[in-house]
Amino acid sequence: MTTNQQRVLVTGGSGFIAGHCILQLLDAGYLVRTTVRSPAREGEVRAVLEGAGMVRGDALSFVAADLTADTGWAEAVDGCDFVLHVASPVHLGKVRHDDDVIVPARDGTLRVLRAARDAGVKRVVLTSAFHAVGFGHPHTGHTFTEDDWSVLDGPGVDAYGRSKTLAERAAWDFMAAEGGALELTTMLPVAVMGPVMGGDVSGANHIVRRSLDGAMPGYPNLWIPIVDVRDVASAHVLAMTAAGAAGRRFLLSSGPPIAMRQIGAILRAHLGDAAGKVPTRTVPDVVVRVAAVFSAEFRPVAADLNNVKKISSDRARWVLGWQPRPSEDAVIAAADSMVATSPAG
Repeated sequence: MTTNQQRVLVTGGSGFIAGHCILQLLDAGYLVRTTVRSPAREGEVRAVLEGAGMVRGDALSFVAADLTADTGWAEAVDGCDFVLHVASPVHLGKVRHDDDVIVPARDGTLRVLRAARDAGVKRVVLTSAFHAVGFGHPHTGHTFTEDDWSVLDGPGVDAYGRSKTLAERAAWDFMAAEGGALELTTMLPVAVMGPVMGGDVSGANHIVRRSLDGAMPGYPNLWIPIVDVRDVASAHVLAMTAAGAAGRRFLLSSGPPIAMRQIGAILRAHLGDAAGKVPTRTVPDVVVRVAAVFSAEFRPVAADLNNVKKISSDRARWVLGWQPRPSEDAVIAAADSMVATSPAG
């Protein structure tokens, strides 16, 4: 393989999407630098990437930088041609105030953009989310495209959705006002599933995890749009250099949403005995709505019951040449990786 002397910074190297981006960039011959919050994390992150099949590990370097502080970002972007800003601040447990999520996400995004602009980076590819597009709207059968934005005071919009929407809007406002020669592209994946790394489960993979371990007694009448993490990573890599990608948003979805109960059926059909705890029941809508009265956790669920959202990823297919695998593949890959890394696997 011929090494590409272009260098790419991937923020948040310990993350799910970021890890897959790093693997694909190294495989494509790029020099890769990634950020971790503490230098002590490098060995752990390297071990996880090696376990996932990393090639050319000598072309991967680390720098300590945190989205909540300026320290380290000038060093992180120095000499980089491109930045994949994938990292987002981590908030475990219940969020007391929306700003606990929104402010770090927005300010961290602006911190990365300023550093990239000042360092002469050509393009930043920012990981936003479908949460910035398709939430808070009435159930009208509308097909969502990159022209849509979530309605922040609409039903079912949680702190995470607000943080993604406001951080992306702040990024575009920054570019319009003071972006200089820097280019920006934003990626808007739907529910991200696929092979886990190092046993950590994040994002929509929790649906698979909770199904397999019996923590989910039944499935609400929700339809989930899915995209495989490997395809999300490939879209980021393609958007880095695609001529028509600068200044544009890209929705990433494998296809039509699938019912949560269908996810259970896929798991049972593929895993056999290993899917013994996967539920077969459907939770009645009235139960979910009553739960939403008493628990904020259920309110986004209740707001989207029986809402089969139509989503167009045509722009990514046409402009980037992006070809995602079927949603079922992402569910199966997630489950296989979880079974393989479980104590009984």
